[in-house]
Amino acid sequence: MNANDAHNLFHRTNSNARRTPGIVARVAHTWARAVGVLCAGSLLASCREGVLDPRGPVGHAERVILFDATTIMLIVVVPVIILTLAFAWWFRAGNRRATYRPDWEYSGTIELIVWTIPALVILFLGGVGWIGSHELDPPKPLTSNVAPLEVEVVSLDWRWLFIYPHERIATVNRLVVPTGVPVHFRLTSTSVMNSFFVPQLGSQIYAMAGMTTQLNLQADQAGTYPGISAQFSGPGFSDMRFTLVADSSENFASWVADVHSRGGVLDSAGFAELARPTRGGGELTYGTLADDPFDRVAHGHIATQWSPQEAL
Repeated sequence: MNANDAHNLFHRTNSNARRTPGIVARVAHTWARAVGVLCAGSLLASCREGVLDPRGPVGHAERVILFDATTIMLIVVVPVIILTLAFAWWFRAGNRRATYRPDWEYSGTIELIVWTIPALVILFLGGVGWIGSHELDPPKPLTSNVAPLEVEVVSLDWRWLFIYPHERIATVNRLVVPTGVPVHFRLTSTSVMNSFFVPQLGSQIYAMAGMTTQLNLQADQAGTYPGISAQFSGPGFSDMRFTLVADSSENFASWVADVHSRGGVLDSAGFAELARPTRGGGELTYGTLADDPFDRVAHGHIATQWSPQEAL
């Protein structure tokens, strides 16, 4: 290799080295945009049919608590991120103006700041949680001029039984309620613990064998809302979903009359059949409630035992 070849090779190498940071920067910028779009899409997708899209007073109050808690935490998180980047940039190796102090070890002002701010954050978060947990206590009745609708909920394996004791009807995997009317739930379980949850109405609560829990919810807008079991309860857990339909009081009364006209009786034999493990069961209605099994289930007077083969 002669001198000219060496000179050309040197310039090409330097040119490639200068172009490399630019290429890396463009690739990083492209990836950053892609990640930003994916994050934004995920956030928007999560807002539909979830706790961030409430359709009742309890859900709205819980969203306020969530936003308040997030804002309080961001008051710390955002400045920390900004200061981290600012310190990293200021104390970079090439900054000759940054003062190097190897013997510095303590500052009372800094200690006061780094301990006071987290203490205030914990105080504010605790206050928000304390007040919200008492205002939204599940058994606490909702303020309304209308008498609440009574619904008894029995979690089966693996479906939901809804009993309307005053209307003397029952449904499986389908819950119909009137809009603007508080709904007072009493919940129990035939076997393992399940968590009753309608994300857009708020306040999930456990249904447990041998005891009764209470929940008060209200749907302010007509619509169809998904309900789930938020507690793993066996091989049919993923199919343990139900539909909550909120409609006007007039349409609710018409629906009750229609269920009565369809017939079907929920008696001891019918409940015994429902209590057997069933995966992927559909919606059912019972126009007559011959025997309300809720209290007997809640007090453990109904035996619900099966073999491991039946539970598969």
